[in-house]
Amino acid sequence: MDLRQLQILQTIAKTGSFTACGRQLHVSQSAISRQILLLEEELGEPLFLRVGRQVRMTPAAEALVQLGQRVFQDVRETVGAITDRTRELRGKLHLAGGMTVCLYVLPPLLKYLRRVHPQLDVRLTVATSPRSIEEIRAGHIDAGLLTLPVEHADLVTMPVLREELLLVATPTHPLARRKRVAPQDLAELPFILFEAGSNTRRVIDRFFLAENIEPNVVMDTENVEIIKAMVKTGMGISIVPYQAIAREVRAGQFFCTRIDGHELIRETGWVYARANRTPRAILELLAAFDQVRGRLPLTAPRPRRNP
Repeated sequence: MDLRQLQILQTIAKTGSFTACGRQLHVSQSAISRQILLLEEELGEPLFLRVGRQVRMTPAAEALVQLGQRVFQDVRETVGAITDRTRELRGKLHLAGGMTVCLYVLPPLLKYLRRVHPQLDVRLTVATSPRSIEEIRAGHIDAGLLTLPVEHADLVTMPVLREELLLVATPTHPLARRKRVAPQDLAELPFILFEAGSNTRRVIDRFFLAENIEPNVVMDTENVEIIKAMVKTGMGISIVPYQAIAREVRAGQFFCTRIDGHELIRETGWVYARANRTPRAILELLAAFDQVRGRLPLTAPRPRRNP
């Protein structure tokens, strides 16, 4: 049995006759019949039942057609993988992420991608997780770096970041004078938080629920820069990913702290469409992200304890 014979069987199944198969493959009907006869002799099983001018496939032939489909799919994937590794990465790669990801995570990644794949045209869309998921499923976006969980059977989810969420306030806020901030210290204080319904907000809401605190939310938004601006004006305090405030904390513009007894973590991961073979552009994206991940300030330094 060889690939040519499997191809003939698939073509007969598709066209319904030896004559049409011969026309499609540009060989004579007698050559088609000869290959089928050889295959039947090898297997010791008839492959077709001939009823007048019509042919009907036997269960043995149907099993071989299914085998051929798997074999030719494997061949296409293997050839595609070899071709991918030997050619320069070109075309477009469309990414999506929330505001915090687009501001603080994706810039170093895009800079690295531009250096190692100069012919790759990378486009970026700032979008909420639900919208990003819709665009990925529609084929408009190749991959999104989204706050988890994202659970859809037709999507691949690959967790890659665990970001610490910290309480943030102005350096002159009364909380900044405390060595420790207990959950009860936050009752009735005004909060500016991420938008209700987002995965980040769910992490924060679970904390309030566990402590039986009804937060005084004076504003919520998906834009972390708006949250930071409102905190700076003294409108309230917030809970945000450390990497969004790391620079300001080091410069003394923000006070940040962990809430005593709690570690607030949000998980972020790559999300892309599930397929038989992961496109090379996605594989290169994941490899590039591994190169820049170590530079991201995901957690605040722990205070030193006196010996």
